[in-house]
Amino acid sequence: MDIFLLIVVILFIVAAVDIIVGVSNDAVNFLNSAIGSKVASFKTIMAVATVGILVGAFTSSGLMEVARKGVFDPGMFTYEGMMYVFLAVMLTDVILLDLFNTYAMPTSTTVSIVFELFGASTAMALMLIATNQGGSDVVYDFIKIDQALFIMGGIFLSILVAFTFGLLVQFFSRWWLSFSHQENRTLARHLFAGMAITCITYFLLIKGLKGSPLKGSAFYVYISEHISLVTVLLMAFWTLLNMLIEKLSGFNPLKTVVLAGTFALAMAFAGNDLVNFIGVPIGAYQGWQLEGGFSEVSSTILMTSLNQSIKVPWLLLGLSGVLMSLTLWFSSKAKKVTETEINLARQGEATERFKPNFLAKGIVAIGGGVGNVLQAITPLTIKNSIQQSYIAKTVSPDIAVEDKPAFDLIRASVNLMMASIIISYATFKKLPLSTTFVSFMVAMGSSLADGAWGRASAGARVAGVLNVIGGWLLTAVIAFTSAALMAVILFKLKLVGIVIVCAIAIFSVLRTNTTVFKRSK
Repeated sequence: MDIFLLIVVILFIVAAVDIIVGVSNDAVNFLNSAIGSKVASFKTIMAVATVGILVGAFTSSGLMEVARKGVFDPGMFTYEGMMYVFLAVMLTDVILLDLFNTYAMPTSTTVSIVFELFGASTAMALMLIATNQGGSDVVYDFIKIDQALFIMGGIFLSILVAFTFGLLVQFFSRWWLSFSHQENRTLARHLFAGMAITCITYFLLIKGLKGSPLKGSAFYVYISEHISLVTVLLMAFWTLLNMLIEKLSGFNPLKTVVLAGTFALAMAFAGNDLVNFIGVPIGAYQGWQLEGGFSEVSSTILMTSLNQSIKVPWLLLGLSGVLMSLTLWFSSKAKKVTETEINLARQGEATERFKPNFLAKGIVAIGGGVGNVLQAITPLTIKNSIQQSYIAKTVSPDIAVEDKPAFDLIRASVNLMMASIIISYATFKKLPLSTTFVSFMVAMGSSLADGAWGRASAGARVAGVLNVIGGWLLTAVIAFTSAALMAVILFKLKLVGIVIVCAIAIFSVLRTNTTVFKRSK
């Protein structure tokens, strides 16, 4: 059997596993707000997210080039070297994501795949230069360093932006609507719901259609050219429709916001992050199709063919969407990762997973000092108005802790709305970012603004956020190093190397799943 055909087969098997572990990790992005606010039954929430995933999977074909030539020039690598890079990346990705899922820590599939591609391709470029096999003797010609830095900068900048806007928008939304929005401020609630659904619709139209077959159609062109008019009309339409629905059925319009946002972010996740799971195998498969007949000169022929555009078969996208949906329903790890973020954003006291550390206590102390200064300079009338809005409703003590919402519909709506706005704006500006980073940090900012972090829990909550952010940074370092090491093993040992790295991946996944099984028992 051709060794490179074997690599392609392994890559597609690994891609299926990668989808499972990736969805287990990223389910938190679109499930936490709906589950945390208990807007509907768990099955209803999952059904809405499933539809979003299936729709998003069919709009992702235009993004597959990121995995093939986003951070390197495939035309500089040999056929053999490029195939080993792809295999190293995918096996590293499965090991890394599964490890984070086992310890219920949300991480970014985008960060992991980017740094794995960067690490494996850098190591391979150095080896090709050392053996005079590549298309150049300068690493800079192999690696698109400026593009890689641009991607990394955009990803990590989103942490600060998402947290800041989540905090500010939640603060003013709570001040405007208050915790007792259901009993009063009816018009304000309708306007807020109309604005939120308009933002989510904008997210669907701009971000969703951009990667779909409708891009370039008259419908898409009209929306793009008249976005201001379309936005105003959508705002009026959704506001009036919400008023009518609540008047006729009594259905809270904020529930519509949360369910619509869940659908939108699930669609975005599938449409944009699917490339992280199947982009590399598809690139390898295309390379094998175009160059597979030249296996005997694999160490000399360059992969210039991968600079061509790629078209992904609809069947493959559909199967990927179905596998993602099944994982969403049946993965116990997905539920654990979701619980981590919900508990960090929970309103009031709860059992804290993380212990306060020196850095967390220092940040809390600084935040408390800033808060005291702001209180001192704020006029009394404004302080009284804010305090009235922040009087939380009491929850019946007869309700079990697990049945109580972690936060209310306003915060859930802000989480989904702000994540949609930030992601769509970044996409419009062609700035890549991580849906995990945005979703998590918006949720942390909104929970802080909502007074969810009391004096007793603030240290533990901040420690939890620092642990998650540290996990993201650690992901980048481990992904780069591990993928580079695997690329070296594959290039040096060939078929023996393939056996070794596959054995490492299988052992790692089996061991982590055994750990989860023992822990659950």
